[in-house]
Amino acid sequence: MTSLQQYHRPLGSTGLTVSPLGLGTVKIGRNQGVKYPSGFELPTDQQVRGLLAQARDLGINLLDTAPAYGLSEQRLGPLLQGQRQEWVLCSKVGEEFDNGESWFDFSARHTRHSVQRSLQRLQTDYLDLVLVHSNGDDLTVLADEVYPTLQQLKQEGLIRAFGFSGKTVAGGLQALEDGDCAMVTWNLREQTERPVLDFALSHNKGILVKKALASGHICLEGEDPVRSGFELVFSHPAVGSAIIGTITPAHLTQNVVTVANILQQADTHSGSQARPR
Repeated sequence: MTSLQQYHRPLGSTGLTVSPLGLGTVKIGRNQGVKYPSGFELPTDQQVRGLLAQARDLGINLLDTAPAYGLSEQRLGPLLQGQRQEWVLCSKVGEEFDNGESWFDFSARHTRHSVQRSLQRLQTDYLDLVLVHSNGDDLTVLADEVYPTLQQLKQEGLIRAFGFSGKTVAGGLQALEDGDCAMVTWNLREQTERPVLDFALSHNKGILVKKALASGHICLEGEDPVRSGFELVFSHPAVGSAIIGTITPAHLTQNVVTVANILQQADTHSGSQARPR
């Protein structure tokens, strides 16, 4: 079976080692207000359990969740019992989702409450990574209490690293100045955040990629848009992992096989380049 195990890599200087693909879990907890090209039913616990086992067998060790992902955290907690050391758990703070709408709170009180609630839901005593779910007004969010609070929670050992999932270059750069990681949009349609990746590379900061396949929309065009999309994503050496939000086993396998092939070819090419003539 194809596996990404041999391609695990450090996420900047966080001390975390992640698989080049991470499993996004919004689709196991929420099917309202999502930006996918078609609707879907939430999977059953048995289906989620199978998906997690498949991801693990394929060499994926990063799970991305959030309070704004509906029931995602509550469902993952019981399903991950006995497996804590096998996963890098990333959650978020800042965004809440109730009654079909999002609202935001970046105060110190809510940030601490959100992390403690995520710990309880996920049935763990620490989170590997916590990202700020920005509302798009990145610099204003970063001037709020959320980043200092996450720094304090890191010092207390409740989280191992923290960062920012934003929407602007200025926000991403500022977030990396003071934090460990940024989650950026980086795909065939949107490449404006490249300066954030460049900064991360030169300062040994972590980068996670969201919307690597444009939330599924990129799969509607091109001869092999999945491969082309992942080739772009992993063409930048700052990228630690790309988060994919599929709940379809066949799609998960296809993505892993594609990425493993791309990374294998890159290794072969770099090896041939390094050999003396």
